[in-house]
Formats: sequence, structure tokens, C-alpha cells
Amino acid sequence: MDIEMQKNRIDSIAIWSITPNGKLLGRKIHNAVKGSTFFVSEKLWQEQDKQHPFSKNISVFKKLSKEIERQFNNFSGHVFIFSTGIAIRIIAPLLQSKIFDPAVVVVEDKANYAISFLSGHLGGANALTKKIAAIIKAEPVITTATDTNNLPSIDMIAKKKSIMIETPQNIKHINMAFLAGRPVSLYDPCGIIKNVLPENFWTDASEIGIEADDKNIENKKILCSHEIKKVSRETLILRPPVLSVGIGCNRGTKYKALKEFLLSVLKEQGLSINSVYRFGTTQVKKDETGLLKLSDEMQIKIDFYNNQELNSVKTIKTPSKMVEKHLGVKSVCEAAAILSAASSRDKSDESGGNLIVTKQKNRDVTIAVAIKK
Repeated sequence: MDIEMQKNRIDSIAIWSITPNGKLLGRKIHNAVKGSTFFVSEKLWQEQDKQHPFSKNISVFKKLSKEIERQFNNFSGHVFIFSTGIAIRIIAPLLQSKIFDPAVVVVEDKANYAISFLSGHLGGANALTKKIAAIIKAEPVITTATDTNNLPSIDMIAKKKSIMIETPQNIKHINMAFLAGRPVSLYDPCGIIKNVLPENFWTDASEIGIEADDKNIENKKILCSHEIKKVSRETLILRPPVLSVGIGCNRGTKYKALKEFLLSVLKEQGLSINSVYRFGTTQVKKDETGLLKLSDEMQIKIDFYNNQELNSVKTIKTPSKMVEKHLGVKSVCEAAAILSAASSRDKSDESGGNLIVTKQKNRDVTIAVAIKK
């Protein structure tokens, strides 16, 4: 699934029915779930249905498999009111990744059970299953092993902390270690996972301890860091949103030039782009096409600061007399990076971040990086 498909996905639930009983159940769920869309077979749709007081967001389809194929990645979750056999045959060719696949809940025709069928953790199917079960008075069926054993799951922890999972194929290794009662080696210099994962599930890994070592395959590892490190193939790499990037540029600088320099600076400094959660710059750049495209394409929000805010930062390392002459501020990229690393809109110097990469520049662009305190 590409970025465009993600951007177009509706944060809403699609409900599907193909039987008379399923139609009644689907309408009940549709009425209870705000913003949901009810897909019903044309064979069940009658003229009087159009007059129903809850007839908004209802779509009538001719062929189930074709319509699901069209709509599958347009919704954050689906409720299928038909058998698991039909469900698996239809969606199997559509599946891509546990990171991107939407939640799927299957409800059998008599509403005895609501089954978490796909993307239980990251997609939210387990939570959706419980919600649907409560609406129709059904028994929720959750089969993910960590949930049934009342154990933490690393993917749910990452989701709750807004952490990007760089190697999702290794989630299973960590959760299996939890199930087996084996603590994992955890490199987490910012203490993000340590603060939420019980101590008996992990041992502290030094920088050396997290490096690639395929000899001890039983020692499962997590790297939760903005730093790029050499690790084994089975290491679960998590990228916490802790970096902000301040950007300055000449007027008319193209998106490609901005992105290339940004990535080259991060690579040289050993920092992951997947830990960048914010851009910052001067309000003079609010109409800078290249910067706006960079923000849009990389799905990273950008903060614009006025001169008073930029000049409030007292911890800049490389002030520029040229910038001060033309813009009235001593720094754009360093000050904006520090301000954007703040946890709130209180952009005082004390509430900002720590500068970890001072101003880097080429002919058209300046880049600085700060980290959340």
C-alpha cells in the first residue's frame, strides 16, 4: 500500500451484508457506529428501504467480491456479516502488510459471535470486535495469543506510543519471546518502551549489545531509537517520533533539492528519517512551494514561526548575520528545530528541544535537527 492510498483511506467502518438477517444486523450496527457506511446486496434492497430514517451512507452493490476489492483499502475497518470462508476467499488477494491492512471483523448471520479476523492489533480489529459485539449482544472472539494470555504485545505498545515499526516482520519474534517468558534485549536510550513494558520482559542492552550478532538466535532484540545502528536481521527496529528538523532555504528551492539535502544530512549524522515528526521554519516561507510539497509528500507537519518566536530561542549555536540582515532573526533552521521539538505550542526556550545537529548548509538549503527533551 503506497502513501497515496493511506492518505485516501477513510477513518471509518464499512459494514457488509448479503442475507436478510445480515441486512437487519448491518442496519443495527450502521445506526450505532457513527460515520459508518452500510454496503448491502441489491438482491436485498427494496424500494421502501430508501424511505428508512437511517438510509444515509448506504451503498448497494451487485457483486460482493468486486465491490470489496474496490473498497477494501478505502476504509480503516470492515464488518463482514457472512461466513469466514467467504471472507478469506475474497480478501486473501488484497492483503499486503499487517502495518497497512485494515481491520476485519466477521459476524455470523445469527449474531452469536463477532470474530476478530484480520489486523487485530495494529489495525484495531480486536477493539472493533468488542465494540460490535456489545452493539449486537454477541460473544467477542479474540485469538491473538498475547491477548488471550493477558500479555503485552510490542505492536500495540508501538501503536499507543505513535512509534513507527520499521521491521514489522520481526514483531512475531518479540511477541513469541513474551509468550515463552524470555526477556528481550532492549536498546532504548530515550526510555520510551522501558516506561511501559514491565521490567521482567526486557533486559537493558548497551550500544554494543544491540549490534548484529546472529550467533545467539534465542536472544531477541528491540532497538527503539532515532539512531541508525547495525543490528541483526531479526531485530525489531522501532522509530520513536522524537526529532524535529528546522529548515531554511532560498526562495524557489525545489522539493527534490530540499528532500535530497535533508536525507543526506540525516544519513551523515546517523539519524532515521522515520523518527522525524515535525518540520519548522519561518512564517516567511508559508507559501514556499517546495517546502509545502516536502511536508505533504513526507506526511510531516510543518510549523511556521514569527520573528519574535525565533528570536526567543537563546540556545542557537550558529547565528547568521546575513539572515538577521534580511529577515530580522539570528537563526531560522536552528531556532525552528528547537521550537518544533516542544511538546506544546508554548514555544519558550525552556519548552523546546535540544539541538543535536547544528546548522548544515549547501547553496540553497540549511538544515538543523533537535530532539525532544
